[in-house]
Amino acid sequence: MALIEAFASYLPEQVVTNAELAARLGCDPAWIARAAGIEQRRYAAVGESVVDLAVAAAQACLSRAGRPPSDVRLLILATGSELSRFPGPASLVAHRLGLEQTPALDVPVASAGSLIGMILGNALTATYGVVLVVAAEKMSTLALREPIDPNVAILFGDGAGACLLSADHGTARITDHVLHSDGAFAGALAVRPDGSLFMDGRSVVLQASRKLPRVIAELLERNGLKASEMPVFLMHQANQNLMDATARALGVPPSRFFSNIRVYGNTSSASLFIAAGEWQQSGGFERGRPVVLAAFGAGFHWGAMLAVGV
Repeated sequence: MALIEAFASYLPEQVVTNAELAARLGCDPAWIARAAGIEQRRYAAVGESVVDLAVAAAQACLSRAGRPPSDVRLLILATGSELSRFPGPASLVAHRLGLEQTPALDVPVASAGSLIGMILGNALTATYGVVLVVAAEKMSTLALREPIDPNVAILFGDGAGACLLSADHGTARITDHVLHSDGAFAGALAVRPDGSLFMDGRSVVLQASRKLPRVIAELLERNGLKASEMPVFLMHQANQNLMDATARALGVPPSRFFSNIRVYGNTSSASLFIAAGEWQQSGGFERGRPVVLAAFGAGFHWGAMLAVGV
């Protein structure tokens, strides 16, 4: 099982408040806060691409780990907002980092892509040694495409995060994971052919609120652990109400779920790494203490991972 060396993130400079967005959408700023627990989000600049965001997060992660890019033997990039069908952005990010001929894989999964990337990286560190997993999203491009759906536009922000995995060095060891998929609901959250984002919010929330607690409980049960024993849950920052509902379903205080959605919004696959990076800076892993990471995303794909401080 792989070790986690570091998490890090990159957030664009432009801050967009609920008041600014509500003026554009013709809605009440207070409604946005009630509906999603979001007060502001970041938008990338017009010329700032998914690749730009990913490179910045990758560099921050390598710096935090004290490693040069040349140590990376495999790059995995998750994004659901890159509009280019091919080439995928992974090879471009690797090139920008100076990783000549280093294998670079794309995981085109929104929201759950970072967790899937970690699961793949966990398995592949045995072969490659050091794996850099990056998740980058420019969701504003999709959410603000005309005609704008206010229920979608209020949720999303832009950003990127990264996680460095190693076969023999780190602050926590990945000990187990559970991953599921169900294509029966794939149409509930999708990018249309014209590049606009469609979301059946009721279906997404209903499925996520059922599947996330179940997969976390499944992971904990097979490892002989209880939700009440977990010091923290690091979850994809989809919606504050969803995180609170997941906590209630597991019988733990919502404060156990680390949250920064209030200031960044839903940054899709990037959100798990952005949250984990901030949590790590505030204290992070402790020896012998388990932490749960979880995500639910388009597809539908969902899962949970267990990591224990070393």
